[in-house]
Amino acid sequence: MIPQNEQLSPAEKTWQTHEALNQLYGVLDLRKPRREPIHELISTMLSHRTTHANEETAYYRMRELYPTWPEVMTAPVDELTKVLETAQYPGPKAINIQKALRLIQEKAPDFSLHFLEEMSVEEAMDWLMALPGVGLKTATLLLLFNFHKPVLPVDTHVFRVSQRVGLIGAKVTAEKAHTILLDMLPKEAPVLFNFHKHLYWHGQRICTWKGPKCQECPLCALCNYCQEVRQKGVDKQKKVI
Repeated sequence: MIPQNEQLSPAEKTWQTHEALNQLYGVLDLRKPRREPIHELISTMLSHRTTHANEETAYYRMRELYPTWPEVMTAPVDELTKVLETAQYPGPKAINIQKALRLIQEKAPDFSLHFLEEMSVEEAMDWLMALPGVGLKTATLLLLFNFHKPVLPVDTHVFRVSQRVGLIGAKVTAEKAHTILLDMLPKEAPVLFNFHKHLYWHGQRICTWKGPKCQECPLCALCNYCQEVRQKGVDKQKKVI
């Protein structure tokens, strides 16, 4: 049974959220990365303000036309921009991808990125975020998914669910949310992976930006937003009566 909302600290609420969503979605296995590190990096760069379907379309069209990374790196930028047109901001993304690939090639001629595995979290984060077009979300996602580093990606879904439930404050920025949420969770990659994926799915399926399905949500007893919605409903009924 989930304790009442007002009885929990943010850290307790964060852990209760993690456990409740583990039950709802099932515990995921982190052992095998879903794709190669360079694929993960470039796809995540393409995903900014872009749906997953459009990101994948852009990525696979690019790889079909340019089967090797050197070919992507040296393609005419206007041509690459056209290929990436299903992604938002294809022009800047084309430029950033080519610049990033040049820097990666200097470090790893085979574009493998496996050198990141030997780096500390801080070193790996600094190196990745020095690449054009790579921000905090992209860097943490790559390091968690592919190298099992104890970091926490916070995308728009994770951020929205965290704010609505009350794990973070209403004025907390997405960048600051990475640190606040990470500090309230064990520094264990499997836990952080499940927390990220489950809040991501929850934001897509139930805690949507528009018309969240609060009546279906197992977090309602924990959730500031859900409790406010319920209270408004009670107040409205009282006025009708």
